[in-house]
Amino acid sequence: MEKLNLWEEAPGTFTYKPILDYYPAENKKTDAAVVIFPGGAYEFHAEHEGKGYAEYFNSIGMDAFVCPYRVFPHHFPLPLLDARRAVRYVRANAEKFGINPDRIAVMGSSAGGHLAALVSTYTAPIAFENLDEIDTADYMPNATILCYPVIHHPDGTKIPHEGSYKNLLGETMPDLAPSLSPDLLVKDSTPPTYIWHAADDTCVDVINSYMYAAALRRHNVPCEMHIFPYGDHGIGLASHIPHTAQWVDLMKNWLMDMGWLA
Repeated sequence: MEKLNLWEEAPGTFTYKPILDYYPAENKKTDAAVVIFPGGAYEFHAEHEGKGYAEYFNSIGMDAFVCPYRVFPHHFPLPLLDARRAVRYVRANAEKFGINPDRIAVMGSSAGGHLAALVSTYTAPIAFENLDEIDTADYMPNATILCYPVIHHPDGTKIPHEGSYKNLLGETMPDLAPSLSPDLLVKDSTPPTYIWHAADDTCVDVINSYMYAAALRRHNVPCEMHIFPYGDHGIGLASHIPHTAQWVDLMKNWLMDMGWLA
């Protein structure tokens, strides 16, 4: 694994310098790559949803990048700035990495899933962009992979994961939250998406995934979704739950169907 600096001098406030962890596949079988945003309620980064996923992609011959984006006490737009920069960095350096710039997926779990969905749907300009040549690269991914994602904004029901939105937005949450609800931002141009979730998730309600999938359907965006009966939340590769662990092979089949894997 190699640590890459996203910026020489990162813009905005930071308690640590934003980086990108590069996991090159030893037996590379595809020119596609994935940028991974670990979960953690915008408060921390769950290693098994970062390094754990990256090592899986390496095992199937695919390069992976893990982005430990800025979290609380940092607020929006800094996590999205880091996520956009990660995609731009990989795309701008695609030739160096031996990657097809038109085959870059983003992937996220829980709050990281919210960020992956947000970088796939939120198209408004944000602060601290367009500072150098790397920022001229497109931040929009070519595919999105969501694992038990936080999606819908706090609306007074039990569906949203309010803690993630609070950590992301701080005092501005009541005003900004609806504008950062990915299910309300889907467009015809939103990337094709793979989603999986456990129906018994007691942390992030499975309805979040249904709402994003429904929005994709309304805009005729290709989507594959799998809802498993059990697993609860934060289970990553779910290797200890054989039935739910099928999501990994199903995702691989999805990538093969798109022509990204042989």
